[in-house]
Amino acid sequence: MTRQSRRFAVTIATLAAAAMALSACTPAGPSSSGDDTRLTVALPGSLSNLYVGQENGILNYYVASIAQEGLVALDAEGQIQPALAESWEQVDEVTYRYTLRENATFHDGSPVTVDDVIFSIQQAQDPELSPGFSFYLGGIASMEETAERELTITLVEPDATFATLMSTVGALYVTSRAYWEANEGAIGTGAGLLMGTGPFQVTEFVPDSHVEFTAVDTWWGGVPDLESVRIDFIPDENTRLLAAQSGQIDVAFNVPFTQATQWESISGAEVQFVNDLSYVGLLFDLSVAPFDDVKVREAFAHAVDREAIVSSVLGGHGEVALAIPTPESLFTAYGPDGAAAALAEGEQFAFDLDAAAAALAASSVPEGFTTELTYPATGPELGRSALALSANLAEIGVTVNVREVTIEEWLATIGDGEHGVGYMWYFSTTGDPGEVISYLYGPENPSQYENETVRALLAEAFIESDPVRRADLILEADNLARPDLASAPLWWGQSATAYLNGWSLSTPSPFVFTNPWPTLLTKAD
Repeated sequence: MTRQSRRFAVTIATLAAAAMALSACTPAGPSSSGDDTRLTVALPGSLSNLYVGQENGILNYYVASIAQEGLVALDAEGQIQPALAESWEQVDEVTYRYTLRENATFHDGSPVTVDDVIFSIQQAQDPELSPGFSFYLGGIASMEETAERELTITLVEPDATFATLMSTVGALYVTSRAYWEANEGAIGTGAGLLMGTGPFQVTEFVPDSHVEFTAVDTWWGGVPDLESVRIDFIPDENTRLLAAQSGQIDVAFNVPFTQATQWESISGAEVQFVNDLSYVGLLFDLSVAPFDDVKVREAFAHAVDREAIVSSVLGGHGEVALAIPTPESLFTAYGPDGAAAALAEGEQFAFDLDAAAAALAASSVPEGFTTELTYPATGPELGRSALALSANLAEIGVTVNVREVTIEEWLATIGDGEHGVGYMWYFSTTGDPGEVISYLYGPENPSQYENETVRALLAEAFIESDPVRRADLILEADNLARPDLASAPLWWGQSATAYLNGWSLSTPSPFVFTNPWPTLLTKAD
């Protein structure tokens, strides 16, 4: 497996698994209503380890980014900005140079050194210590301190995504070598916690229960107004709602769309809906009959009423996916209007049951067949859309047995050689336009899809530095693969975050929560 395919193959498993994992219900922390120095947050899942390299889910990113930083960061628009490095430059196609801030300091007061950064990258490269990160960083040829506070990294080959990897949306959470070695084997646990450079330090972590942060005066960005942050893990959606209604929480991630009105009705509450860079589509395994027949896949594509799903199942909080890359991932190359126009150019399989019936009649199974479609219990909207698809396909003679499974079991069905049709539910942290499509169509993809021209275009995009040319290559690959229907895009998703007790966030963005986001919150007087 190539470095590129390893990266994307692991990302889908780890991000989806931890992003919405459920556990036993946990009561929220003490009420913080009226307190502008303490923040209480509810997460819709449970964490067993705080080190993102070990447990690599989207919620882990949100939590760890309160305490740890990378060399660079992504701002609300997804643009690279200084973080621990006060400046950086790409010297040539394979060489990157970073200059550390003179006042960069760990929570224990020790200065951040180039050696600490190199050590952090090395830990992230280790597949045993950091199974969630190692696939990202296999392309580094060398790292060395080339001047005081200056780190030079040389790659094996050009990688258009590398600069982003040095942020907390990528693979770098800088820690202290001395602290790591003193707590060997315990980093991320309740005993070892984390050592970082951010505005808050982890002071307590009870796996599958909660994590506490306390403000520090060592952050280069200044002392935060908040004195503490507590994050409670509350998987059950009704328990979270009750905690909000009783004033026990200030922020709640991933509010269910079906409960949005109830959350909005709470006094002092605001629910913000933000495009979250997620992609949902049907995934076909071309090695499994009868899905090795493109006419069967075409019947499924025409049987999905994507507009109805977005309007009814998602309550309008999403967008019909016209391609695999999200619009936001193409903003840098084309701008918002240009991205929308470029995505609309590709071939679409509109909802049309007559066309679906005609495709099935021309297939290897004209009389119909029976199959199974699983969805993870953490994605109820996937289940509701699966039932709608099943009802439509029943009208043309195809029986689809819809089954809810655990997220672990669902992940195991992806590309297992037995399930011919399934869901692809992918959360991107980087917002890179090539992230999802390279996983779906690159080497060793879960569909067993073989198209050398598509792969060549994606490989060329991987090393292309010009954003417009790179986006052109990615969309060319997407459009070329579209008629083969290894994947059928359904929707680009949104997430809902609730702010209560007067708290608010003025810069909603899918990148905000991979920054020290509690410092961005404000509270009404």
